[in-house]
Amino acid sequence: MQIAQNTVAAFHYTLTDDAGQVIDSSNGREPLTYMHGKGQIVPGLEKQMEGRKAGDKFNADVAPAEGYGEHQAELMQEVPREAFQGVEDIQPGMQFQGQGPQGVVNVTVTKVEDGKVHIDGNHPLAGKTLHFAIEVADVREATKEELEHGHVHGEGGHQH
Repeated sequence: MQIAQNTVAAFHYTLTDDAGQVIDSSNGREPLTYMHGKGQIVPGLEKQMEGRKAGDKFNADVAPAEGYGEHQAELMQEVPREAFQGVEDIQPGMQFQGQGPQGVVNVTVTKVEDGKVHIDGNHPLAGKTLHFAIEVADVREATKEELEHGHVHGEGGHQH
């Protein structure tokens, strides 16, 4: 069976950056399982999964526009240190959640100086080309319940 709209696919992956450094991998874990056509993985990878079948191994490069988006300068801000009440030692690399106009926003501290905290609301992989090594482990039809709920249940999915 081939990966197509409303099939459930399970795959192993290793994600690397342009320098070949491993960012994430399913190595030693269960394969990642998703319902095809529901936007549950980055669009550029989902497009390259289309038509694949169990046992297929391939490399997929995903440009920022079809991955986690381009890096947006307007998502980088400087806020007063007082905005982080209850946090004693703020260091670059720390991540926080805040409230933005569209709801919850994840931000990463990039710099702390002169009573100001510099934060970046971009996804950590924004602006980066994603390099995936993929091995398709399984492809099956989605169940009626999975189609109704829009996500995978059971093995590799979640239970209600």
